[in-house]
Amino acid sequence: MGRVIVNQFVSLDGIVTDPDGSAGTAAGGWAFQHGPGPVSGDKFRLGSILETGVMLYGRTTWELLGGLLSVRDDDFSVAMTKIAKIVVSSTLADVSGWNNSQLARQPITELVPSETADRDVVVVGSLSIVRALQAADLVDEYRLMTFPTIVGSGEHLFDTAQQGDLELVSVDQVGPAVLTTYRRSEHRS
Repeated sequence: MGRVIVNQFVSLDGIVTDPDGSAGTAAGGWAFQHGPGPVSGDKFRLGSILETGVMLYGRTTWELLGGLLSVRDDDFSVAMTKIAKIVVSSTLADVSGWNNSQLARQPITELVPSETADRDVVVVGSLSIVRALQAADLVDEYRLMTFPTIVGSGEHLFDTAQQGDLELVSVDQVGPAVLTTYRRSEHRS
């Protein structure tokens, strides 16, 4: 059985809003000011999941990453273009602009359990998707790239209504950032 893995850039104060600056917020671009090491390539250590899993995107993240990665020829970009991608959007009618993409045809609460029957589902960014998965208690693992920046305002990965315990699986320094992996705890609230 597959897992639902959420990958997020997060600031030291827990903000996930506009890490690359593409949304044009006042504090946007906070993750990319630390150089390419923690933001390029397979920074979330997906490895073989890029060959066997499926990516789940909201429209904004899919458009942003598709525009960047579909025209590159490095190993990571090629793997991200080859992997199956499901796009959750009520406004897109066509997702043929990035190979191996398809529109979601069912609610996330139905889609994700059927997709994880035999492969991992990975979410990158796409906070609205993450929120829906969190609300349905469908997230199995978080891979968080934490940057030494205090953003001060924006959306947090976890809202104040969420409670529970996670198990720390690994910690890796990636340049000035830290990649932490957390999984569902056996002692969840």
